[in-house]
Amino acid sequence: MAVTPSYEAEQPAAGESASTGYDPNYVPDSVKSFVVHMYRHIREKNVYEIHQMYETSFQSISERLFKDSPWPSVDAVASYVDNDHVFCLLYREMWYRHLYARLSPTPKQRIDSWDNYCSLFQVVLHGVVNMQLPNQWLWDMVDEFVYQFQSFCQYRAKMKSKTEQEIALLRQYDQAWNVYGVLNFLQALVEKSMIIQILEQEKEGLEQFTATDGYDYSGGSNVLKVLGYFSMIGLLRVHCLLGDYHTALKCIVPIDITQQGVYTSVIGSHITTIYHYGFANLMLRRYVEAIREFNKILLYIFKTKQYHQKSPQYEQILKKNEQMYALLAVSLSLCPQVKLVEETVNSQLREKYGEKMSRMQGYDDDAFTLYDELFSYACPKFITPSSPSYEETLVNYNQDAYRLQLKLFLYEVKQQQLLSGVRTFLKVYSTISLGKLAAYMEVDEPTLRTILMTYKHKTHSVDSDGKITSNADLDFYVDDDMIHVTESKPAKRYGDYFMRQIVKLEGIMTDIDRIKLE
Repeated sequence: MAVTPSYEAEQPAAGESASTGYDPNYVPDSVKSFVVHMYRHIREKNVYEIHQMYETSFQSISERLFKDSPWPSVDAVASYVDNDHVFCLLYREMWYRHLYARLSPTPKQRIDSWDNYCSLFQVVLHGVVNMQLPNQWLWDMVDEFVYQFQSFCQYRAKMKSKTEQEIALLRQYDQAWNVYGVLNFLQALVEKSMIIQILEQEKEGLEQFTATDGYDYSGGSNVLKVLGYFSMIGLLRVHCLLGDYHTALKCIVPIDITQQGVYTSVIGSHITTIYHYGFANLMLRRYVEAIREFNKILLYIFKTKQYHQKSPQYEQILKKNEQMYALLAVSLSLCPQVKLVEETVNSQLREKYGEKMSRMQGYDDDAFTLYDELFSYACPKFITPSSPSYEETLVNYNQDAYRLQLKLFLYEVKQQQLLSGVRTFLKVYSTISLGKLAAYMEVDEPTLRTILMTYKHKTHSVDSDGKITSNADLDFYVDDDMIHVTESKPAKRYGDYFMRQIVKLEGIMTDIDRIKLE
């Protein structure tokens, strides 16, 4: 199972942030039992047992014994697992993830965690890793890797409160969590796994990657392939954090998100994918695509969230659910295509944001403030990946990237608001003369023509295939001095109709059964 890379990761600085009395070398019996059994199951490729221990045992032991302290150090448990190098890297990965979740990592621990990820990914990329791990764990590795990168960038950008020791450490380890290093690891996993080629071959019936949820039932390993697959989602997320939405969406092209896939086998992966995919489309004015995907994932969460109540990710699921409702409210306010939204989702949306959405349709500062509020609540935590200039006066710049994205978004909103008046009039008429509409809008005809051209531009966007698509629920063309309006007809939802009638019928039959015949 183990291969030794060319260098070792540093040991965790265990206990640096722990509560008083924590002994990194003390290993309780339950931890001994955990690592021994986990090690055995990994060697035997028993994915079911690994998953049970990873999802249930690790969480319950953490809750019971390590609520406010780290787990025992890797040195303390290594002897129970034959000092196996790969297992020790995996244990450290969980050790740091637990530390980030429960405590505040020290600057050195942040850097050591980066070193551990480097060692772990080097083994996967350049070694022969002969093991099967649950998709949940492999997803968590990529997810946590990106999260810790984001967290480090936010930490480093708060320079005002840094001590001299912290600044010296940042200068000494200036390559830790470097944006190029993060992107290179994710890209290397995608390329080395050949996952893009595997997904293409699957379309031709030559591969069974999705059908087996990425697992290898012929005795091989799923680790590199599935890490490569999830790394595409990691790249989507990183580029969204950097504000590069075109590149973000390019990274996810090999995964057909209109279909079930390996990314839907893990709820966290499913939500992260659609959240960032939808947000990137929103920022690129592809409102229809954003609305469609937010609608689908929100409906899925509504139907399945009761099954995840005991999951460690449950709180995160609920948080992302609320954020995506806010983004859906923003998308529909900019592109009123309610017909794209299922009744269940629309009902929840109206309950949460009905009043705000009505106000957001206005032209005043109140509407502008609401857009600001919802965007700030629901957007990703944008990052500035560059190191500070240590020679200049040290200032906090952790909010700079967010402020820039907010400014760009609100600039777009302001332009859309100016055009919503045109839409209001076009909704009323099937034909109207330019002169008449110009009089209604209190502008001259040349200005109106400019406004109509701008409206056309702003209601169209370029999709991922380079095709120009319309986001508008109505279209128009100008013939001489007459404007002809054509409203798109909503697609009939036969499935929804029949489901509603079936529910009504079941209700009637239940009522009939209650009637006692005299």
